[in-house]
Amino acid sequence: MNPLTPLLTLLLLPIAAIGLLLYTDAGIEPALFYSTVKTFVVLFIIAGGLCYGASRLAERA
Repeated sequence: MNPLTPLLTLLLLPIAAIGLLLYTDAGIEPALFYSTVKTFVVLFIIAGGLCYGASRLAERA
């Protein structure tokens, strides 16, 4: 198992809780919530790609 998996889980729990609070809050515009989720997903994919690339480079060196 990847050693970063528990760390990722620990990081995603508070982010999910905050997202749930934003989603259930009546004062938050739904479009703002969805754009926040889309931005988080894009940044997560970019960070995952960078980590994967860095691990491949580390194996070569």
